[in-house]
Amino acid sequence: MNMHIQSESIWIESVIGSRKISNIIWALLLLIGATGFLLTGISSYLNKQIIPLFPQTIVFAPQGLIMSFYGIAGLFLSGYLWCIIFWNVGSGYNELDREKGMISIFRWGFPGTNRRIRIRFLLGDIQAVHLVISEGFRARSIISFRLKDQQYIPLIQIQESSTLQEIEERAAKLAQFLSLPIEGI
Repeated sequence: MNMHIQSESIWIESVIGSRKISNIIWALLLLIGATGFLLTGISSYLNKQIIPLFPQTIVFAPQGLIMSFYGIAGLFLSGYLWCIIFWNVGSGYNELDREKGMISIFRWGFPGTNRRIRIRFLLGDIQAVHLVISEGFRARSIISFRLKDQQYIPLIQIQESSTLQEIEERAAKLAQFLSLPIEGI
């Protein structure tokens, strides 16, 4: 769900965090694989067939021990992924207010004292809307602001399914709304 509200002076856009289908699929695959490794290691230790689909053909030392180690490590990693999905780390919104001349970026982080991350700065501090498009295996596109002190603040990470034209149009609309030039196209 990507909410987008725009009026003449305010632009509010929600940002999807870690609750993406791809993250859920990776966490699920990792959980299944790690459980398989751990059960294989346990079955080699007990010298019993726990998983009926696979016959017991490995000895505990060293193969079963290594399989158990990989299974435990995979379960910890899977647990971490499920936690960031549950907490929806990285989600939030961007609020651009031309009337007040303020930009507010809000994101949810990890639980704790700094869970709420809010960055505010003046519209006058922005020099340009910057667009970075990287192609290849992990293709991703990021729309960010370039501040006067040459610092870049990422605003929106575009989904992999968007076309180059859609990405450029989105950056152009944002630049037009803020009356700023675009870099990186």
